[in-house]
Amino acid sequence: MKLWLRRTHLALALISGLFLLIISVTGALLIYAKDLQHLMQADKWLVTEHAKHRNYNELIAHVQQQTGQPVHFFMPETNPTLAWQFKLADNSYVSINPYTNDILYRYQSTDTLYGFTLALHRWLLWQDNDGNKPLQNWVSVCALMLIINLLIGFYLWVKPNKRLKRLAIKPSAKLRVLLYQLHTVLGVYLFIPLILIAFTGMAFNWKSATQTVLEFVTVSHIEQRPTPPSIVANPTATPRYTMAINNAHAVFQHAPLYRVYLPQKADQALAIRVKNPGESHAFSWVWVNPYTAKVINAFDASKTNVTTQAWHFKYAFHIGNFAGPVVQFLWLLLTLSLSFFVISGIYFWLKRLKRNKSH
Repeated sequence: MKLWLRRTHLALALISGLFLLIISVTGALLIYAKDLQHLMQADKWLVTEHAKHRNYNELIAHVQQQTGQPVHFFMPETNPTLAWQFKLADNSYVSINPYTNDILYRYQSTDTLYGFTLALHRWLLWQDNDGNKPLQNWVSVCALMLIINLLIGFYLWVKPNKRLKRLAIKPSAKLRVLLYQLHTVLGVYLFIPLILIAFTGMAFNWKSATQTVLEFVTVSHIEQRPTPPSIVANPTATPRYTMAINNAHAVFQHAPLYRVYLPQKADQALAIRVKNPGESHAFSWVWVNPYTAKVINAFDASKTNVTTQAWHFKYAFHIGNFAGPVVQFLWLLLTLSLSFFVISGIYFWLKRLKRNKSH
């Protein structure tokens, strides 16, 4: 049994090792990618703060006029020194100074450090002409193999006697022995957080399956947000975006705006996402008629049940963005530890191959 588990442990590492290395390095880089992006290309992402940004109607009209593309959504920034990002109907983006209307940069998501790294991390960059991501499921399979390997490794440590003695690290030991000790000890201590990070990563792709697991463990159900309401189409009316967004924001006036989704069809409402106090990420919504500026419906995700809150927490947990810079740095080390486990595991295998050949 032990020999079979060791061979399985090795086989899974060899199959997924290269991809896990990429996921490890890109995951670590993503923690600080936006900060690095702002530092290296300040002219594209940073602006000088003014008293007040231009009204929403003016900003939207200017972007659409200058790009020749309808705006799909835009992201206001709570930091007054950051440019706002607009996504256009052709899937390109523009970075705009909200105080002057100046377009600072037009780009595809993968043109940026953050976007390129995110695409490599989540679906290994490859996207076909139809927008499909053929390797996205493979990334989730690798995350699942990592969870299985962590469980096998933990079992191999906990099953024999004197398991606590095997948590000792001797710095004076030979390299192979020292690496083995570090591999074992770090694997035991990081066992739970690495499993949770892998599971939350899978949740972005295998949503239904991971939701089912969470609901089974918590014996409860995830509350879904309401279906976006429809409005009576009025093709001759002019959208009143500024008033509509302000009225929508007034519903949760202490919640920062996260995204504003413009209607793409005549009967669609304008929708805003906000982050209410107590939320780990922006999962609250308000829908408003863009022509009358009347609020139609709202969803306060901060008042949902514990299971829903846990489900919503997955994003903040996965990237370590929930308790300040100290936790972010710990997540950096956690993410890079995956590279150590893969490299050290393959090192042991190569050493064993060499030793077997010599005999």
